[in-house]
Amino acid sequence: MIPAKTTIPPFKAGLFGVGLAAYWDQFEGLETRLRDYINQAAKKLESSGAEIINLGLVDTIDKAFEAGSRFRREDVDLIFLYVTTYALSATVLPVIKKAKVPVILLNLSPDAAIDYAWFNQLNDRTTMTGEWLAYCSACAVPEIANVFKRSGIPSHQVTGTLNDPAVWQEIDEWLSAAKAAHTLCYNRLGLMGNYYGGMLDIYSNLTLQCAVFGGHMEIIEVDELSALRLEVTVEEIDERLRVFSKSFEIQPDCSADELKRAARTSVAMDRIVQKYSLGSIAYYHKGSGNLQNEDTMSSIILASSLLTSKGVPVAGEYEVKNAQAMKIIDSFGAGGSFTEYYAMDYADDIVLMGHDGPCHPAIAEGKIKVRPLQVYHGKVGAGLSVEMSVKHGDVTLLSVVETVDGKIMFLVAEAASVPGPILEIGNTNSRYKFSIGAKNFVEQWNAHGPANHCAVGVGHIASKVMKLGQLLGIETVKIG
Repeated sequence: MIPAKTTIPPFKAGLFGVGLAAYWDQFEGLETRLRDYINQAAKKLESSGAEIINLGLVDTIDKAFEAGSRFRREDVDLIFLYVTTYALSATVLPVIKKAKVPVILLNLSPDAAIDYAWFNQLNDRTTMTGEWLAYCSACAVPEIANVFKRSGIPSHQVTGTLNDPAVWQEIDEWLSAAKAAHTLCYNRLGLMGNYYGGMLDIYSNLTLQCAVFGGHMEIIEVDELSALRLEVTVEEIDERLRVFSKSFEIQPDCSADELKRAARTSVAMDRIVQKYSLGSIAYYHKGSGNLQNEDTMSSIILASSLLTSKGVPVAGEYEVKNAQAMKIIDSFGAGGSFTEYYAMDYADDIVLMGHDGPCHPAIAEGKIKVRPLQVYHGKVGAGLSVEMSVKHGDVTLLSVVETVDGKIMFLVAEAASVPGPILEIGNTNSRYKFSIGAKNFVEQWNAHGPANHCAVGVGHIASKVMKLGQLLGIETVKIG
């Protein structure tokens, strides 16, 4: 990641368990046992790399108010509420009301089942009740869920046993989704240039984007980038050319002058990113009538591709919504490359997808080819471009959609990037196969009214995207 001036606060998750204080004197060892469950959960959460604020067992009203204040002071992004046994909802509501962050209910039993034969031979009703209470985490969940519903507090549940790997995979996905939301909350999206005229689908409501995702939109003049290009030294150009050689497979017909042009722009783009602490960029500009700006914008593709691979996704055609989608995919560690429909292949039942402009080198199948283009189709200028396919295997597509009622929606689909012939035209190109077939996918995807661009990443991560949607209150539709 390129160093930035802005210090982003670390992601933190809160954890607390609930119980009923009246039980502790009645049932020997129960409190200690439940605290141990909470500590086991804390260790598992910490193994994900997150900073966990573990407040232990909250079993009284006073502790509930204290816990809410502590979580708020610690600035946690998410709270895991471990329902260890029956507890009063009054010991839960003050915590969440004060903290004001999403909450995940952990309805986790210590084991898959009580040993009924052993249990029924205890011959001591008090001991038997204490043993049962150590297993009755499910008991209080309806009460707590009811209170959350009536209080307008969104909550989500994970149900199972404390040591079930499937449970912890689901919890890891909630952590990943919360980390992505944290990243978006502090992200600075640079907007450089202007919209591609006439593409009505890509025009975005910037206030809505900030209201839903958080972050900041930094408006940047292309003139500033052009001015920074003039300050780039010969030594910096030579060093960037060496980076190009390592990162790309430069084709023999790429001229030295075009490579130097691209290197100069790449160094200048890095300076823009550092100056404004950018975490993503959307750009487009013709530069017509201004030779410096045309020179800048016609040599930006390699710069944008390198930035995308370093965690600063760059979307062309000033597609703000897709810059957000690319950042989301990148936040899940899955890449996030710019794409759209290219053509249908009915013979092989696949959809060809790609785009001119930037790509994501880290998710490419093999090394990316750099080719010269005599014309940028539909755009001003000519220069170097990149040709690549996304790694063969599982992929996820994501579109951030602005709806007719002024909301944001996620549209997501899972597919496979498969080998086969592509269009060798100096653009990104991939062949995607969908479980529901190419025709059904295209019709169902289009029916939800996305823009023509979307983001693609490696792996099947739709479940993570759906959890992010739940945390942010965004409707998420999965195709297929």
